[in-house]
Amino acid sequence: MTAAGQPWTGVASIGSVLGRLKAEFPDVSISKIRFLESEGLVTPHRTPSGYRQFSAADVERLRYVLAAQRDHYLPLKVIKEHLDAIDRGLEPATPSPRLPRALVSTPGPSANDFAPAAEVRMTRAELLAESGLEPADLTELEQFGLLSAGTGGYFDADAALIATTVGELLAAGLEPRHLRPFRTAAERESALVAQLVSAQARQKDPDARERAGAAAASVAATVLRLHALLVKAGLRRELGI
Repeated sequence: MTAAGQPWTGVASIGSVLGRLKAEFPDVSISKIRFLESEGLVTPHRTPSGYRQFSAADVERLRYVLAAQRDHYLPLKVIKEHLDAIDRGLEPATPSPRLPRALVSTPGPSANDFAPAAEVRMTRAELLAESGLEPADLTELEQFGLLSAGTGGYFDADAALIATTVGELLAAGLEPRHLRPFRTAAERESALVAQLVSAQARQKDPDARERAGAAAASVAATVLRLHALLVKAGLRRELGI
């Protein structure tokens, strides 16, 4: 930080860097900084006349090395591995680097999203008004098996959510016929998840079905996260984004 309390973003000589680190690391010296450079832990820019110019990133790298030695007694080889992990966008860890925590907890559906929906009974006209679908679109969706009315010809809450979501896709330019593969994929994934918990659901324990439902919801949430990640990877390949 500068005297004004703002982050330092310029370049500095080795003597200036020593001054910046000395308060936090009293044992550091110019020879120590040169040694760390010789070991490849920091690579400051060199002027045509050979003077070192350390950037703010170089200073933070030195700070990381010195703290790792002082606080964790890590050998330089391990610190180098940590720095390599950081350079590659990972979080250093022993025995091996790992993804940043923000990536490990990739956002996506949770098991709670598979809880039974509220009891709702919507007429066909109410569903059309709620979703913005045209009557012809709804008819096609029913023909393709994406939507169906229940007892008495009413649509439930899940059907309303499906219709609203489909409405967004149609507004983006898709047509109902484009959505048939979604239904097919969903049926296959549902069957796979159901197969995983079927043995548990058949147990005589009165709570078995409830536990099977909870397990199915957890696995299904993971399946959908995988699906989202695969779609993301596919888009990157197709569009170069």
